[in-house]
Amino acid sequence: MDLSEAKNVFGEPLADCSHAPLTGFFRDGCCRTDPTDHGAHVVCARVTSHFLEFSRARGNDLTTPVPEASFPGLQPGDRWCLCAARWREALEAGAAPPVVLSATHARALEIVSLDDLKRHALDLM
Repeated sequence: MDLSEAKNVFGEPLADCSHAPLTGFFRDGCCRTDPTDHGAHVVCARVTSHFLEFSRARGNDLTTPVPEASFPGLQPGDRWCLCAARWREALEAGAAPPVVLSATHARALEIVSLDDLKRHALDLM
């Protein structure tokens, strides 16, 4: 699989999500994926305090730094490649953070609808 040819939800080249903090399953700044990414870290989101609290309550604390994993901990406003299923779970709970469609991998559409993503898109506003 050639990761350099990754496509976003519009079938266009996948844009970078974030380099500060450095995100992505491959920690390359992009929400690229391959078959080893069982969590499908493919939704580029700008995390909110509401989402971070929701995620912590579900057992995934994204705010606490984990230096040994080169994870700085997230702050509201940071962009991060989220697991598509977690984003959908947050959507259903009213806690979905806004997304950057140009940086959201097409694989997200296997788990969430384009309409739901569009309703939360930063780059369509």
